[in-house]
Amino acid sequence: MNAIEKQIQLEPNHRLVNIFTGMVIIVLLLWSISAFSLDNLTANGLTIAKNILLGLVNPDWNLLINFTTGGVPYLLVETMAIAFLGTIVGAFLAIPLAFLSASTIVPKPIAFIVRLLLILVRTIPAIVYGLMFIRVTGPGPFAGVLTMSLTSIGMLSKLYVDVIEDLDTKVLESMESIGCTTVEKIRFGIFPQLSAMFLSIVIYRFDMNLRDAAVLGLVGAGGIGAPLIFAMNAYKWSEVGSILIGLIVLILMVEYISNKIRTKHVRG
Repeated sequence: MNAIEKQIQLEPNHRLVNIFTGMVIIVLLLWSISAFSLDNLTANGLTIAKNILLGLVNPDWNLLINFTTGGVPYLLVETMAIAFLGTIVGAFLAIPLAFLSASTIVPKPIAFIVRLLLILVRTIPAIVYGLMFIRVTGPGPFAGVLTMSLTSIGMLSKLYVDVIEDLDTKVLESMESIGCTTVEKIRFGIFPQLSAMFLSIVIYRFDMNLRDAAVLGLVGAGGIGAPLIFAMNAYKWSEVGSILIGLIVLILMVEYISNKIRTKHVRG
């Protein structure tokens, strides 16, 4: 016990540091709360919130089972297609950029320049990209796909780099010593190490893109966002409830399937 007590006494005393840190956090919390204002919370706002909840409880079932281009199922499929295609395009384009920004693969100056470019890509929100592409291509799903692709490249490249830099180079050195070609080293040395992590990263990004695709519809980039905002502006709360229910079901299904795929791939 004496040795333990001595060890405890030798431990540096962080009491003052912890107290100061706690006080800073409390001050920042109080300062953040002061930014909230309930002055704009009128009776009309509470009524709208109540109507949205009622719309969820009493959705427009005709809209939910309408399989035309104006129905919820079609709009959900369009939203998922935008997110899926944007993720796939971004995932493939991010691979060469990730290798170019990996300091263990290319010279550090090149890696720094490419990383700086990817940081610039990530700093711009998806909604801004959506507005830009709508001006170029016009409103529609194509603008949504371009937006999803570009935003995916920034994040996926960063996550790819983390995986690439943790690559076991001893395997490649062993393959080189027995005379393997570059193609063989990539095929049998690099790809097996990266494929599982890359797939998990891409699935994770698809989950994010699915939510972003619904938001992009608000600015006319295709998907279910536009009908949602139109229904809210027209105070058609039963339609709002139908669209929100469809979104919830879609996201839960995608989340379940993606978790199954990730778990199966990791076990495999």
